[in-house]
Amino acid sequence: MVVLRNMTLQEYPVYCDYFIDDYSKEIAENYGHSIERATELAIKELNKSFPNGLESDQHDLLCIEAEINNELIVVGYLWHSKNISEHSTFIYDFYVSNEYRGKGFGKQAICELESQLHAEGIEQIKLRVAYHNKQAFKLYKDSGFIITGYSLSKKIGVV
Repeated sequence: MVVLRNMTLQEYPVYCDYFIDDYSKEIAENYGHSIERATELAIKELNKSFPNGLESDQHDLLCIEAEINNELIVVGYLWHSKNISEHSTFIYDFYVSNEYRGKGFGKQAICELESQLHAEGIEQIKLRVAYHNKQAFKLYKDSGFIITGYSLSKKIGVV
């Protein structure tokens, strides 16, 4: 059983540490930036989206909890932002800790998110997945997501 719940103020700094580390590595790998520049960009993205910490009327930052040995444990995070006029949401970050991957928690979290969003009148979930992240791509495909386009980039002026 998986539960999605709002992140607490006490959990937010731990999330920030995880996000900055994880996203900066993705930025460096996908866009060829140094890890220092990628870290700056990750911090900037987080601060732009959450300038007042968790107080945001545009973004929802959730903890994914799973029942393990009769106890609810945080196994990951889900950050999304609803666009009410388009009846959609965009997933910015979806993470299940390494030790809990492959146990169905990711798929259950997507199902729970769908259920919550459907009750709010949201009809579509959008996201972007890194090209090299085959495990995430498989999860999304298995959960019914379809490919709607490709994101491409090219460095210019580099010899």
